[in-house]
Amino acid sequence: MERSTRVSVYESDNPSEIQLVKSKLDDAQITNTVENGYLTFTTTPTATSLKVMVDLEDENKAFGIIDAYLQQSENQ
Repeated sequence: MERSTRVSVYESDNPSEIQLVKSKLDDAQITNTVENGYLTFTTTPTATSLKVMVDLEDENKAFGIIDAYLQQSENQ
């Protein structure tokens, strides 16, 4: 079985923002997952950064969707 390379396309510590980005990628039929990762050691152990991960071959398409979402958010 071939293992695909996963890359992070969006990071935030705001779960609702992560969920919005995830749903935009789901709508575009881009397979994605959300992973937790601790922030730097200077933060509290409970503070986590969330990452939206996609397959490497979907990276450019995902960035296009995320950029469009962020521009739309800024204009509101």
